[in-house]
Parts: sequence; structure tokens; C-alpha cells
Amino acid sequence: MNIKDRAKRGNRMNPQSDNMPGLYIHIPFCKTKCPYCDFYSVTNVDLAEEWLTAILKEMSHYSNIFGTFDTLYLGGGTPTVLSNTVLVSLFRELRRHFNFHDDTEITVEANPNDITLEKLALFKLLGVNRLSIGAQSFNDEELLLLKRRHSVKGIEEALYCVNQAGFLNFGIDLIYGIPGQPMASWITSLQKALGFKPTHLSCYQLTIEQTTPFGKMLQEGNLQGIGEKQGKDFFLTTSRFLENNGFMHYEISNFSRKKRFRSRHNLKYWKHVPYLGLGPGAHSYLNGKRWWNVKSVKDYCYQLSQGLKPIQASESLSPEQLRLEKLFLGLRTNEGIKIDVAFPDYQTSASLENMVKNRLITVRGDRLIPTKKGFLMADRLPLLFP
Repeated sequence: MNIKDRAKRGNRMNPQSDNMPGLYIHIPFCKTKCPYCDFYSVTNVDLAEEWLTAILKEMSHYSNIFGTFDTLYLGGGTPTVLSNTVLVSLFRELRRHFNFHDDTEITVEANPNDITLEKLALFKLLGVNRLSIGAQSFNDEELLLLKRRHSVKGIEEALYCVNQAGFLNFGIDLIYGIPGQPMASWITSLQKALGFKPTHLSCYQLTIEQTTPFGKMLQEGNLQGIGEKQGKDFFLTTSRFLENNGFMHYEISNFSRKKRFRSRHNLKYWKHVPYLGLGPGAHSYLNGKRWWNVKSVKDYCYQLSQGLKPIQASESLSPEQLRLEKLFLGLRTNEGIKIDVAFPDYQTSASLENMVKNRLITVRGDRLIPTKKGFLMADRLPLLFP
């Protein structure tokens, strides 16, 4: 395999893609805490005003550092629990402190219970052009087990509002591998989701972290997770089903109806493009340096009130760390990684031949593309490279 020629040919055929940074806002408030969720959030929504004051101060620390953004993502937590007044102030200050491209993708994560035509009309006025709806399941028993605040009827009413409001670009989040969930129930959830014509689906296997209530239940023998084989069956069934229904499987857990409906913001993480994260626990990356904020809302607000950046820690990545991180992130996607990232000196090894032979990787032009089998071992696949 003449890997150097492949890389040079690929570089001519594929001009450098847009590397504009993305902006993430972490809104750490939830009305209730889900027992499986490991993301930082608090249920004291009354802290939202104090959080807003703090995040406006954090914005001022980064106004002239990242240049122009072309994605803005409000995640959490539950962004839709914020009052209209707080949302208007947040967006006004974001536009005052930062530059945004005319074609910026603006995504808001939304809980079905919080979606109303009034809230959606406000989002339209604020420039939001993409929604991510946290449905998780179209089965009421599964929603009850997950302790979600909404019901299937609530999901359907929310999605009806989304369609009525004219949001053409929206995704639905679903979870498989819920304890006791049969494959038939999962397929039904997928079918019902597709009935609302989403442009994007995120399908996550339930991961039970030790620090969560589900983790404690698992340790005590009061909850049973799924095994590796069952997880593989869910994954492959999901991929086949959605591809047969016209979706592109572009990242391990993500599917889009067309290429343009991929999450442009999340692609920045997987492509190792710079991004700024604001809010408690948010992460940022720029020029080989990564840093992250303190998680506690109170500590976050206090440090900013003292004129300090609320950074908990940072690290500068060595060239080898950068290479390994690009492998881990890139091999999660259907675009894979460039050959010269995997093999900087263009010297292939038996390991690549074995990966191709074992159908973990395919070579396409100047890129190494993971197969479905490669997706299934995404956490181990990068470690097979020399």
C-alpha cells in the first residue's frame, strides 16, 4: 500500500474544511435529576439569575480570543427551564460579546414538557434554527423507569408544536438498553420518532455510571444492565433500521437524514476544531490547550464575582497526545481520520493490514474509515495503531 501517494492525492482532492470555532453554553439546571445522568446539573432553578450574571462576566474574558463562531449550542441540564427573560438577556449578551457567522447553526436542547408554541416562537425570534428534543423513549413504562418528567403523549404534543412552529431542522434523542427493554419496544420507539419527520436522531446506549443512583442500584443488585452481545445487537439493529429509512450513520450514536443535517457543532468536537465552553463544568479547546470550569454553580458564580476565570484545571497536549486524541475522536465518525494523522511518517505497519483484513477499517482515498465492526470497538480501535 503506497500510503504516501494516497495522502498526497487526497490532499489535492479534499481542500481544507471550514475550521471556525464553536460556542457551547452549559445551562446546569433541571427540574428533576434523572437517575442515569452523569452530566453536571442542579435542581435549584432559582439560581438562574445568579448564573446569568456570572456567565455574562465569563463572556467578557473571551470576547476577542476565538474570532467568529459558526455554531452555538445551548446544552445542559435543561436549557428550556430558563425563563423567557433570562433567555432574551443571554442571547442579547452573546451577540454583544461575540461575532457569529451569518450561517450560524444555533441549537437548543429541549425537554418535551417545556415545549410550547410560545417558547418556540421566542426561540425563532432569538435566531434558534435547530432543536434537540430529549424524548428518550416512546414507551411510558420505560420513561417511568428513567424517571423522566414527560409521557409519550407529552412527547407527541411537543413534536406537534415543533412542526406547527415551522422548525424544519430538529433531532430526537433516544436511549436503548434500558433494563427490561425488548428489541420490539426499541423498534417501536424508532418508528414513532420517524413519524414526526426529524432531520436527526441520536441513539445512545444507556450507560450506568457508578456515581449515579442507577449505579448504586446496579451495585446493590437492584438493577440489571445489558450485556455486550445485547448492546451489539441493539447497535447493529439501529444502524440497519435507520439506514434503511434514509438516514446516514455519521457518528457512533448519531444519524442524519442528509449530510447537511449533521450536528455541525458536535462535529467540531470529533474533528478537533477549537471550541469555547461557558458555564459550570464546561470544557474548551484552543491551540493544543484544553481547560475546564469548576462544576459547582456557587463556586462558578463566586469566582466570577471576584473577577477570576472559573477554571478548575487545564492541560497542554503534546504532539503524541494530540495524535491519539484525533484517533479516538475521528474514528467515531464515518469520515474517519487522515492517513497522515494515523501514520505521520507514512510508514504503515502490520497493524493496519490486520485492521483492514479484520474489517475494522477501510481505506478510502487519503482516509481510514471505521466499519460498523470498528464502531463497535471504538474505545479500543485507536490503541491498535502503533
